[in-house]
Amino acid sequence: MSRSRYIIHETEYPYFLTSSIVDGLPLFANPEIAQIVLEGFLFLQKSRDVELYGYVIMENHIHFIAKGDDLSKKLKNFKSFSARQIINFLEFGNFHRLLKQLKRAKLKHKTQSKYQVWQEGVHAKQITTLEMMVQKLDYIHENPVKRGYVDFPEHWRYSSARNYLGLKALLPVTLYGG
Repeated sequence: MSRSRYIIHETEYPYFLTSSIVDGLPLFANPEIAQIVLEGFLFLQKSRDVELYGYVIMENHIHFIAKGDDLSKKLKNFKSFSARQIINFLEFGNFHRLLKQLKRAKLKHKTQSKYQVWQEGVHAKQITTLEMMVQKLDYIHENPVKRGYVDFPEHWRYSSARNYLGLKALLPVTLYGG
């Protein structure tokens, strides 16, 4: 059971979700680690029947909109699997400084792991209207623009903004039309 106060109850609705890396470490600035998240999203879509409507991967957090049965459990598995893959990558690449930071950030009650990659839980907000969906998609896609990384949302490689413009994208999404 997640310690998050945000709970996903009604699976007929999509949810705006946010998940962050412990201590704000910029792990996703490494394209190979960002690719682990993309592969995790693809796995959720193809093997776990999760509909992904939009996403953005920033340097230390992700925002995405998803819908599916037992979404909480699937997201917990996604985070667990991606954390293991990230740790493997860091160990294999001898990223000692980052591993040390992830070890130091691990919460005391996490006795079955040496490191902690993700903050506990996931911030989930149910989307119940078309207006809310559009607002959340805009928020996701504008995130890298507001941070000053790109001038236009579709220029950010790790986002679904390109999907909504009919451009070639890194990952398929379910386009939301209302």
